[in-house]
Amino acid sequence: MEYKVVPFVATANQQNMSSSIIAQQLENLILVQSAQGWKYLRLESVSTYIQPVEGCFGIGQQKPGYMTSYQVVVFTKETNEIFPAIKH
Repeated sequence: MEYKVVPFVATANQQNMSSSIIAQQLENLILVQSAQGWKYLRLESVSTYIQPVEGCFGIGQQKPGYMTSYQVVVFTKETNEIFPAIKH
């Protein structure tokens, strides 16, 4: 079994902020990957801490650290590996 993880960043503006627009973007990503033989598995959120940026000469913090999250889409594909028969 193979896995592939692709970032998903939905884009919207003030005129098209409906959930159907976001869903269409996700569906398009799934269709593109499906055409390459990948099967959609799930959408995940990955959180991470962004380290603060130090000020000049290490004095103070120019920019504080913060938490952020990213959306990623997980796909899977069956491999064509043939495992040797186990003899007892």
